[in-house]
Order: sequence, then C-alpha cells, then structure tokens
Amino acid sequence: MNKEDSIKEKFRQALQSTYKVLSNDFKNNKNKLNEGKIYNIGDIDSINDKNQFRRLRAETDSEALKIRFSNKKTLEKNNPQNPSCRTLYNFAEKIRYELLGSEMLKGVSKNFKDNYKYRLQSIKQEKVTNKEDTNIIDAFEIYMINKFFDIELSKENKEILKFWEKDFKRSIDIHLDFLNKNLHHQDAYNTKFSEILESMDIFENDDTTEKQNDDNENNQNQDNSSNDDDKENNDSTEKSEDKNVSQGVDSEDDVNEFRLEDQLESENNEDSEAENIVQKKNLSVSDKEYKIFTTEFDEVAKAESLETAEEILKLRKNLDQQLTSFQDLITKLANKLQRQLMAKQNRSWEFDLEEGLLDSSKLPRVIIDPYNSLSFKKEKDLDFKDTVVTLLIDNSGSMRGRPITIAAICADILSRTLERCSVKVEILGFTTKNWKGGKSRQEWNKLGKKKNPGRLNDLRHIIYKGADSHWRQSKKNLGLMLKEGLLKENIDGEAITWAFNRLKKRSEERKILMVISDGAPVDDSTLSVNSGDFLEKNLKKIVKFIENKSDIEILAIGIGHDVSRYYEKAIKISDVQELGDVMIDQLSGLFENKKKLH
Repeated sequence: MNKEDSIKEKFRQALQSTYKVLSNDFKNNKNKLNEGKIYNIGDIDSINDKNQFRRLRAETDSEALKIRFSNKKTLEKNNPQNPSCRTLYNFAEKIRYELLGSEMLKGVSKNFKDNYKYRLQSIKQEKVTNKEDTNIIDAFEIYMINKFFDIELSKENKEILKFWEKDFKRSIDIHLDFLNKNLHHQDAYNTKFSEILESMDIFENDDTTEKQNDDNENNQNQDNSSNDDDKENNDSTEKSEDKNVSQGVDSEDDVNEFRLEDQLESENNEDSEAENIVQKKNLSVSDKEYKIFTTEFDEVAKAESLETAEEILKLRKNLDQQLTSFQDLITKLANKLQRQLMAKQNRSWEFDLEEGLLDSSKLPRVIIDPYNSLSFKKEKDLDFKDTVVTLLIDNSGSMRGRPITIAAICADILSRTLERCSVKVEILGFTTKNWKGGKSRQEWNKLGKKKNPGRLNDLRHIIYKGADSHWRQSKKNLGLMLKEGLLKENIDGEAITWAFNRLKKRSEERKILMVISDGAPVDDSTLSVNSGDFLEKNLKKIVKFIENKSDIEILAIGIGHDVSRYYEKAIKISDVQELGDVMIDQLSGLFENKKKLH
C-alpha cells in the first residue's frame, strides 16, 4: 500500500470511529463498520478539496446522529398528510438531531457549520423575479440553516428567501421557543412541525389526492420517499459542489494544493474528543419508572425575561435592604471563606531544577563551596481554579418569606466569594408555572383523565446567572426570587436532572452541584393522580445516580429542614447567622476532597 492509499485508509477509519461513537450503536453496526459500509461514506478517492472533505465528515456525523437520536416510528407516526410537506418535514427532523450532536461536541458543530456555509453558497437561481422562479425546498433549507445554525446568508440566498420569508415567519417563528426546548423530545418536535407545515398557506393549493391512497401503499412508500429525498438532496449537493469547485466558489482552497494528510492531522483533536465520550461512558440521568404527561408547556427562562427591568431593580433594592443588617457578617464571611479557599491555592514548587527561577535558599551552599552548582525552582501547575459550581435553588411557595431571602443571600455571597477565587458560578432556580397543574392538567382533562399520567404540571426552570457571566452583570436578577407570584410548586428530580445536564456540558475539570431546598418535592396536581411518593422516589434515584455514577459532586443545604434522607452530603440551617460557619466548613471540605473516580 503506497502512502496516498495509506492516508485514505486512515481517513476511512477515522470516519468509521466517529460514526461508531456518535451513533452509540456498537452492537447493531459492528458488521457494517468492519466492512466499511457506513451510510453514504462516498468515494474517498474522489476527494480533492476541503469542501468535499468537510461534506463527507458532516454527512457521516449526520447519519450517525440520525441513528442515535431519531426514532423512525415516531417520525413516520407524525408524517404530514400533505405529501408536499414531507421533504420539508424530513429536513426539519435532520436539523433537530444535528443540533443535538452539535451540543455534544464542538467538532461536530464545526463540521455542520462549515458544510452548511458551503451548501448555501451552492444554492443559486438565475433570474429570480417572483415566487414562481424559486424552489420552496431551497428556500426552506436556507431559512432553517439560518435560524437554527445562525449562518450568515449570501445575497443570492436572501433573494431566494425573500419571497417565502413572510410565510415562514408567520408559521414557524412563533413556535421557535417550543421547538428549541423540545429538541430532546422527538415526538413533541415532530408533531409540532407536522402541524406547522400542514397549516401553512403555501400548501393550500397543492394536489392532495395522494392522501386517499391505500394505507399499505403509503407505509411502503414513506421509507423510499424519505431515502430518495435524501439521495436526491445529496446528489444535487454533490453536483452543485462539483460545479462550484470548478468555478472557484471558495477562493481560499486551491484544489491542486489540497492534501488529505494535512486535513487529517488538523482534525485529530476532534476524533480524540469523540473517543473521550466513549471512555466517559456517555453517562446520562434516567428513571424508567418516572413518567411525564407532557413537556409541551414547560419553560426554561432567563430571569430578566420574567419581569420588567424596573421591577427587577426594585426587587433587588428590597434584597439589598435585607442584606444591610447582615453586612458585617457578609464581609467577615466573604473574607474568611476567601482566605480558606485561597489557602488551597498556596504555591507549590519543584526544586533542584536545572532551569527556572533561582532558588535563593540554596545560595549559602554555593558560597561555602563554589563547586556546587546553582539550584533553580519552578512553580507547579495547579488545577484548583478549573472548577465550576452550580447553585440550584428551590423557588417553591413553601420557601416564601425568610427561607427564600436566606437562599437569595446564600446565592449572593457564594457567587461573589467564589468568583474572587476564580471559581465560576451558575445560579439556577426551579418552580412551576401554575398551582393546579396549569395547561398540562387541562390537556389531561380533555383527553379523558387517564390513570397515573405522571408529572402533571408546567415546569418553570429559571437561569438567574450563567457560569460565564460575572456576578455584577447578573446580581439584579437575584432579587426576582422575592417576587410573590413566582414561587409555586417544586419538582426537584427534574430540576436536578436539568442542572446536571447543563453542568455535564461544561469543560471544567471539577464540577460541583449545590442544591438549596426546604425539604421534599411537592406538586399537588401530580401527587393527586399518582402514588404519594412518586416525586420523592424520582428525586432519590436521580441524586443516587449523580452521587455514585458521575464525576459531578452534589451537596444540599436544607433551610429549616433536614434533607439528609435525599442527599449523602447534606446540612441544615435555620438562619443566615448559621450560614457562615456552615459554608466555610462544607466548601473547604468539598474543595479538599479528591474527585470521584469511576
């Protein structure tokens, strides 16, 4: 085998490894992978420029993610009745599972964005003067890539899109929040997109006689039409790309200078990142017995979006007034905690080196004996700063009054103090949107009140401060916890799962989840139609999983209640006066502990 063939074989193996990792389907794909028959892997021999290289990587990633995240039966179940919608429906699903893969790995995200940038360059139509001159499929593709992957459009793209943009915005834009929140819930996402496409005015005049075809024929043809659509799109993409390569669309890539070997070297880090996912077992929290009636009405909101800026500032001032009486305590606590944490960062040195900083403590021996060589020292690298802490705060009605004030003070002090020590802090809250089940319960009533429906309320998860935001930028948001109408029910298990998944995506080596709560999870709507320990059992399972099978450390602070029956590491405080010593002891101990190994 010559050098060129060897490089191509390495690339083939790299694609196979990536496919195997991303698809997470080792058993079913074993033979296919060994034979090198990965879907649409293409002819590697024909690659002669960067764009073809990027396309092949993106297509391999996409097909692997389709196996991992897209359920064929769910997709078919929600297929639009109008045949004109189906190509767009399939592309919308493709965008969904590609976004999920992009969240997992930066390299995958880069592959998709690079490929879509080039794909958009290849979509061109001459003499575009009215809607009839444009292709609805091209226009929809341009719109979806721009909306979900945030890729800038060319002048030609905008010309095609402008005839359809109003239709898309009127039908799709109002549902963007729902679609983004339900990327992990294929059934909800597919159902909504099917409804959107069926109701769009642009399809009202289409010939829909195919709707009346025999059911068996429909079922038989759906797979073929889906595959044909993919094949047709890929074929057209390849043709347009080949055409554009010859026209020099991407001026930075010289075809004669393209070397596959160089590209493989530059992409090695992404393959290593993918392999690390396998080594870390790709852990995720799950509870098979826990049911959710619907996630359609759930909400993840930034604190600033829940109230006007004026009201948020007013609430922050209210919190500041309550902080005044604790100012001396806060200052002492902050200084003491900071000294404790900074003490963990005391300099550590390597001595007797041949280069580095001169070790002055060894100079006397050189003076006594000039034949002694000079000694140097070097500071060791410390990983203490590579830490992120998530504070997850119970925003339930039972926390109203003094407990939520203490929780807000906790968050304020911890955030300020830890940031002084270069530790990143995220502050999250959890509650429900309604007291009596809200729209979820209304929907349940309409559908006949089936038994044991599972969680039956609309969740509201709140981001008060992101890990990458500075305390000064987000401090006003903490006052929102004092808003009377915000605090309702608390479904702890799902909130901890949400916080865990956010924390899991962080790149820091040390990850700590601190839950501030006042006791057991309670939601009257859910517990009235399920077993009395339905929420409590879920909380215990989630916490046990994190404690035993993840590298994220979890600690709970119970305000006025003992929460040790749920958390292995748990403490109880009744008043902010107790907060100082408790936090110093617990946090100092937490930072001393070694990371869990699994």
